[in-house]
Amino acid sequence: MRHFINLKDIPKNDLRKILKDSKKRKKSRMRFNTLVVDKDEPLKGKLLIQMFEKSSLRTRLSFYIAIKQLGGGTLTLRSNELHLGHGGESLADTAKILSTFGDGFIIRTDKEEKITSFKNNMSIPIINGLSPYSHPTQVLSDIFTVEEIKKKNISKLNITWIGDCNNVLNSLMAASVKFDFRLNIGCPKNYYPEKKIIDWVKKNKNKIQIFNDPNKAVINADVIFSDKVISLNDKVNERKKLSQFKKFKITQALLKKAKKDCIFLHCLPRGHEVDEKVFLSKKSKVWQQALNRVHVQKSILLYCFGKLR
Repeated sequence: MRHFINLKDIPKNDLRKILKDSKKRKKSRMRFNTLVVDKDEPLKGKLLIQMFEKSSLRTRLSFYIAIKQLGGGTLTLRSNELHLGHGGESLADTAKILSTFGDGFIIRTDKEEKITSFKNNMSIPIINGLSPYSHPTQVLSDIFTVEEIKKKNISKLNITWIGDCNNVLNSLMAASVKFDFRLNIGCPKNYYPEKKIIDWVKKNKNKIQIFNDPNKAVINADVIFSDKVISLNDKVNERKKLSQFKKFKITQALLKKAKKDCIFLHCLPRGHEVDEKVFLSKKSKVWQQALNRVHVQKSILLYCFGKLR
């Protein structure tokens, strides 16, 4: 049994196998309708339980479609429909019940401790659908998209992140170690990534550069990533934070300082961090990026269920 909780804890060979399988499965479905099941039906009869404590559109939809295409089914539970340590039932008991009825469990949570507790008390695979610290399914899918568009191994590309240092960036930093790519980060000084993850990246002999100037961060970039500056449930002074990120907005002028064939990716939903003309331009590949989550998450499911080809 394998979990998919944090990219830094998954062997790089396994991550590469997932991407390889995703490519094959996407190619094999070019003429299939959305809910047509894959011919091999590798997860026939399996039930995937999803639980979201925070809003979810792409993760929820893509995993729903992913398990259906693999021959299985899914049940989505709202967090307010479960006890989750309240109402006389412990988190451990909830975990054991979910293990009894389901074959796999996806959780989107506001606390890392909940993932740990479920992991310690469940007998089925757990997938992190987003937590305060990481968003591994998003970033692995993004790497798939980058290599699909650029037709190169990501290790040969220059990757840049412009914006807030959040859970998506944490996973991108972990991916920079696993896939050995160069990563530049552009953000205000008081929003730098946590020291512990910077130290982990350096300890694992990968280089990241952090710039307080977005113009320097995007030089020679093949790919520019960004995310919403004001995240969901972000308890900050919004006006103040937006003001601090004003010069980090991704504009056409900023894109011109990157390589001519540079592409723009955004995990969505978007906010004030990207200009409308950039977001809707030919350089923006956000819709392809979103759709690819289905293909990669199918292979993540197969990895967790021990069915990866």
